[in-house]
Amino acid sequence: MPVIVTALFTPKEGAFDSVVAALSPAIAEVHQEPGCLLYAIHESPTGEVLMIEKWETAELLDAHGEGEPVKRLNESLVGLLEKPVEVQRHVPIPAGDALQGSL
Repeated sequence: MPVIVTALFTPKEGAFDSVVAALSPAIAEVHQEPGCLLYAIHESPTGEVLMIEKWETAELLDAHGEGEPVKRLNESLVGLLEKPVEVQRHVPIPAGDALQGSL
């Protein structure tokens, strides 16, 4: 069963571009990790950055969380965020067909 993750990054005042610059290199790198199906960032209307991830399994997601790309990403965000990143894991509830109704 795939696992969907959302991570909400709240930049400090004036740090939005720096947060995006810190997150951007990880996108291509993490897509090379085993089990990564989606790893993307989005601008929220509130000025936050929302990362949406999709992993084949919870075990592969856990391995990602212990990996070097995440360590480098966390180091690059030091001093840029207003509060800790809000991370949530979600389990899909499929609806519709195979292309619609789930990520």
